[in-house]
Amino acid sequence: MELQDNINQIPENKHFAIVDIETTGGSPRASKITEIAIYKHDGKKVIDSYETLLDPEMPIPRFIVNLTGISDNMVEGAPKFYEVAKKIVEFTEDCIFVAHNVGFDYGILRQEFKNLGYDYRRPHLCTVRTSRYVIPGHDSYSLGKLTRALDIKIENRHRAGGDALATAHLFAILHEKGGDSLANFIQQDINPAILHPNLDLNAVDDLPSKTGIYKFFDDTNQLIYIGKSISIKKRVEQHLRNSNTKKGIDMRIAISRIEFELTGSELIALLLESMLIKNHTPRFNQMLKKSKFPYGLFQCIDEAGYMRLYLRLTSKSNEQPITVFASKREGVNSLTNWTESYELCQKLTDLYPTKTSCFHYEIKKCNGACIGKEDSKSYNERVEKLIGKLNFDGESFYVMENGRSKNEKSLILVENGSFVGYGHAPYYIQKQEPFRWKRFINSYPEDRDIRTIINGYLRKELKAARIDF
Repeated sequence: MELQDNINQIPENKHFAIVDIETTGGSPRASKITEIAIYKHDGKKVIDSYETLLDPEMPIPRFIVNLTGISDNMVEGAPKFYEVAKKIVEFTEDCIFVAHNVGFDYGILRQEFKNLGYDYRRPHLCTVRTSRYVIPGHDSYSLGKLTRALDIKIENRHRAGGDALATAHLFAILHEKGGDSLANFIQQDINPAILHPNLDLNAVDDLPSKTGIYKFFDDTNQLIYIGKSISIKKRVEQHLRNSNTKKGIDMRIAISRIEFELTGSELIALLLESMLIKNHTPRFNQMLKKSKFPYGLFQCIDEAGYMRLYLRLTSKSNEQPITVFASKREGVNSLTNWTESYELCQKLTDLYPTKTSCFHYEIKKCNGACIGKEDSKSYNERVEKLIGKLNFDGESFYVMENGRSKNEKSLILVENGSFVGYGHAPYYIQKQEPFRWKRFINSYPEDRDIRTIINGYLRKELKAARIDF
């Protein structure tokens, strides 16, 4: 469970503002609030409430009317947001902001305040995320299905008051069951006082929660760090809150400008990050450098002529590894699977240290290389076949993943055992033969790290589609 940037303990007598918002659409930038409900909660019960329709000052789309029942006629004469903004600030003062899928409600409200020139920030908690850990095992954590499973009745579904009150009942359950651990789910906003004065926090707010790479620049426009993430916004915000190490703090203070590039594919993000770091050698990538693949698979020939495979820390070997792993456990698991798939000997893959026969020989899964019963030539052929597979010897294939939008796919091309490049193609190419896809590929130079990244990614990422041709 990844929990970062949270507070360690909920202060005594802290209140919670449980919020639900109805809007004209789903995008914070393009939507306006049509209704807001806030229930102030002390952890056990609701102690106060505020609810109102709002004039969004724009037409309400028909599909929203059908969903919420809130029409243009209903909001005619209702207050505009700026008329209730002060009330919302005061009502939620010193409260922890709580919502089901808090990113939406909190983001919409912050945008409304931003339009007024006010920076609205509160510690916030998501009851979706919290529920997954405090009350695990439910088929769905949508508000409707979860409350139904918990026998919480929702009056006026898809109206702010009904959904906020249902969330308040859910929160009471979470508070009772979660106790002090609830503090782990309360997220703090970025503190502008600890950042570089030139960094535009509005630009940070506008970062996408999508897969890609990001770049940090200092106030002399020097590139100081390159990273990748499946959620650029979340990862950048973690950097900007980082107070765990001196190097992290130094980088946080130095960041004056941020750029990003969407890739859609996590594998492309990994490849692009690696290539850019090599090309630019940003100083904080060097300062924070730590091998992502500390363990390697190595080979040697023993006195009897058998090819042996073994795992070692790459830092303790001058030899070039066949492939590398993010952890020893990953290496052991992979080597165990390969030993079985290629009918190798546990003793000769260093998985079963013994002076006699290995366990697999006893259960007739090893041909006896461990005791010289199988000749080295036939055994080594299978080892070489595995090594060839790990090095893509002669293989040609694409790796296909999601694109930067719903209308495209990401493609990574390995041809005749060598990395060619990557690109993005229209979604419909899935109906075409793979030989037609190459026109979408941009060529990039190959190095051993590129091969390692692709190999490791395919080893563990089940959602990546490998398409051989």
